[in-house]
Amino acid sequence: MLEIALDYRPAADVAACLAGRFGFAFLDSAGDYGELGRFAFIATDPFGAFVVRDGVAFWNDERLSCVPLDALRDLLGRYRIESEPACFPFRGGGIGYIAYDFGQRLEHLAAPADPASPVDELRFDFYDVVLAFDQQEKRLVLFSSGFPAEGEARQKRAHERAAEMMARLAEELDAPGVMSSPVIGVWRSNFTQTAYEAAVGRVQDYILAGDIYQANISQCFTAEIPADFDPWAFYRTLRAVNPAPFGAYLRSGTATIASSSPERFLQCRNGQVEARPIKGTARRDPDAVRDAAVAEALLSSEKDRAENTMIVDLLRNDLSRVCQPGTVKVPMLCGLESYEGLHHLTSVVMGTLKPGFDVVDLIAASFPGGSITGAPKLRAMDIITEIEGVARGVYCGAIGYLGFDGGLDLNIAIRTVTFEPGRARFSAGGGITLLSDPAAEYAETLVKANRIFAAFKAYAGGAHD
Repeated sequence: MLEIALDYRPAADVAACLAGRFGFAFLDSAGDYGELGRFAFIATDPFGAFVVRDGVAFWNDERLSCVPLDALRDLLGRYRIESEPACFPFRGGGIGYIAYDFGQRLEHLAAPADPASPVDELRFDFYDVVLAFDQQEKRLVLFSSGFPAEGEARQKRAHERAAEMMARLAEELDAPGVMSSPVIGVWRSNFTQTAYEAAVGRVQDYILAGDIYQANISQCFTAEIPADFDPWAFYRTLRAVNPAPFGAYLRSGTATIASSSPERFLQCRNGQVEARPIKGTARRDPDAVRDAAVAEALLSSEKDRAENTMIVDLLRNDLSRVCQPGTVKVPMLCGLESYEGLHHLTSVVMGTLKPGFDVVDLIAASFPGGSITGAPKLRAMDIITEIEGVARGVYCGAIGYLGFDGGLDLNIAIRTVTFEPGRARFSAGGGITLLSDPAAEYAETLVKANRIFAAFKAYAGGAHD
């Protein structure tokens, strides 16, 4: 593994120089969130793409014979590098996403009435060159593995590819370009307020019948966008309007994905696993005194704490399937985390992988995240499919990296927009329990959606200049 220290520049500035490159991927940590937002990563020009479509795995468009997760494990093993505990957590590997709907491949679950999705079920592009940013220590390091070459050819390729990246950085590619049109069409939802409130009532009927304890129900917003709409310029506005520690921007296949998620789904480093489920949200108040009262009310909310605790129990069960007995702990339960515009209740669940288990086993045991399904998970997912009626796509799936060293870090893909030709799409939802008030639940989805609407409004107003 070739490692080259470079002069430090902010990750967003470097990303702006490279955003037009083929296969551009930016795992972003915007805002001041301490250790959670310490690292950022940029990669371009992948040497391979692992894709799952209709339950079938492909590597560089060649169909693979084994089941998708086994195929993914084989590919990661082919390019294995040794873990270095004191180093950056990601030095090369796959960057991409797992769509929420991939969960149907892991269990026997119903398919939505409208299964069409603008994205593949799973996609990870494989990168041999990665720019890694330590935003606390102001360090920038280029890693070049030389994959997919082998032997002496691998070392030669590592140096050549590193030189290519450094040459591109020296070109200062972020020259002023043609301004794109920021004007988009009218946003439409698959739910009216009346229909969403009725959906809350249906979930509560299932709860009373003993089917579930809670389910996460979302509404999907879509709008037409002009042909020259610039998703990268929009993402730069989004990260300013809604900075988050688990952001991402991916030019991935036929879609572009812009995410400003505050929630980690799973991290695994040297066998140590962490999940950070969010359940409980309140809009922040610009007045400091009132804002403190909002935070206190959220912390003491019986409904939100019960919802969060149920999901913690679900995640403890998921992690226990692949973690060593006695290692699954909850060091933080219903802690307050505050972001731009929103307060959240966040818990932390940790464990240690069993010998012989890896991150692919971890995904199989835990995906999709319990915070965006409900409990019990499988029945809740079937109810979600029945009520929502459309494929979720990337929303409520996961975005992040799978390292060649066996590490993993994935977000929960909330506050996430998917751009496809002619259309933008995102969703917002909330957990429904027996204590839920239908009107309040509908309002909560709009509180979350307003972070995205605010970014589109700021972009249209020229904040991207």
